[in-house]
Amino acid sequence: MSEQQTPFQRLLELDARSRASAAGLPSQQEAVQTWGGIGFRMGGRLFVAPMGEVSEILHEPRFTALPGVKDWVKGVANVRGRLLPVMDLCGYLGYELAPLRKQRRVLIVDHQEVFAGLTVDEVFGMQHFPVEAYSEELPPVEAAIQPFLHGVFQREQPWLVFSPHALVGHPSFMDVSC
Repeated sequence: MSEQQTPFQRLLELDARSRASAAGLPSQQEAVQTWGGIGFRMGGRLFVAPMGEVSEILHEPRFTALPGVKDWVKGVANVRGRLLPVMDLCGYLGYELAPLRKQRRVLIVDHQEVFAGLTVDEVFGMQHFPVEAYSEELPPVEAAIQPFLHGVFQREQPWLVFSPHALVGHPSFMDVSC
């Protein structure tokens, strides 16, 4: 340091030398917009429900069977003091529920005045998809499930976007008596 340099000038010199010898910053990658939902399986198909439409995921609870209801209505369970109707979503849509009870889960839907549990074969947790992978054009699907689908995300297999809110608002779902 020469005698003529002020401390501030010395700091400027150090700054210039540091910047000259510093490694370049990594290039900023373009952010990919993603969509997230709860992934689950029914039969051999993969589904994803929008995040805001599933309030909770439970292991299959013990339930009490109800007389005079359709066979896809499994019964009613007590979940933290609240009565939860447990529905076999696979049965309602014409799929056969997987025999492995250990993997089964119940998706809780609490929408408008409907509080219901939907039993599915397996839940895969949060799934994230690039928004570019979305298409409104559905692959061939059964007619029973079409009213509840809002598109598909493509990966190795298609992930059908399933709306529990559309399901619980459908008249046939609300008609549980035999």
